[in-house]
Amino acid sequence: MTTTASGTRRPSVLFVTDLAYEARGRRYCDEDIFLTSRLRARFDLALCHPRDAAALLDRFDGVVVRNSGPVLHYPEAYEAFRRRALELGIPVYNALDGSGDMAGKQYLVDMDRAGLPVIPTVDRAADLGLLPEAESYAVKPKLGADSEGLRFVSRPELDPADDGTLLVQPRIDFLHEVSFYFVDHDFQYALYAPAPERRWVLEPWRASAADLEFARTFVEWNTLSHGIQRVDACRTAEGGLLLVELEDLNPFLSLDRVSEEVRDGFVSRMAESVAAILA
Repeated sequence: MTTTASGTRRPSVLFVTDLAYEARGRRYCDEDIFLTSRLRARFDLALCHPRDAAALLDRFDGVVVRNSGPVLHYPEAYEAFRRRALELGIPVYNALDGSGDMAGKQYLVDMDRAGLPVIPTVDRAADLGLLPEAESYAVKPKLGADSEGLRFVSRPELDPADDGTLLVQPRIDFLHEVSFYFVDHDFQYALYAPAPERRWVLEPWRASAADLEFARTFVEWNTLSHGIQRVDACRTAEGGLLLVELEDLNPFLSLDRVSEEVRDGFVSRMAESVAAILA
């Protein structure tokens, strides 16, 4: 933490990102270059690769984890970072206590069993009969990301040896996907993909009261104490929404798809949220 000429103390933040990561349909580096350019007005910032975070974090007041790529690409480095952050008690943003994608996709199974509006999901061969009839089914790793390991089959199948490691879901016929973005529990904006086959070609979506009630159900369900959450859903042919994913680790924000006013509002709210955990 440094002191300005006016005597104001500026917190120091380690901003974890992988500017070289290539994501299908998204420019991770552009988003984080923009965010850091704006957050520097309030914090002393340094960027580092996720593999270097554990060794550097004790030099900063807090850590912001952003577009660092799926942690399955560097599991040992990520676990070392988590252990070190908890050991030192250094604030991390997002907090490390989320129950969404941060902890794997077990939440989809748990939510389905609890009767929440999610795509029907099972993770055991004995439960395949609980899935509704569909033309095809998706099978994917519980710890997967960016569609890695995803495959489609004509009938639900799961080897008992894979129990607890894979998810099986019916392939839903939907109108479009819509994402809701929150800072802490405060809704910021929504975007949707008009063409289902072009997931990341997004446009602003004016969320209805029912849409927001749906999204808040999952934000409130989550145990994340502070940070950014993205609630991804698909709208069925009947007009309802089903949860696809609750991203609470390092959700891509698609800030290039919103207006300047919305973008400014988001950055301001994020800066307030980060400052609150450093106070």
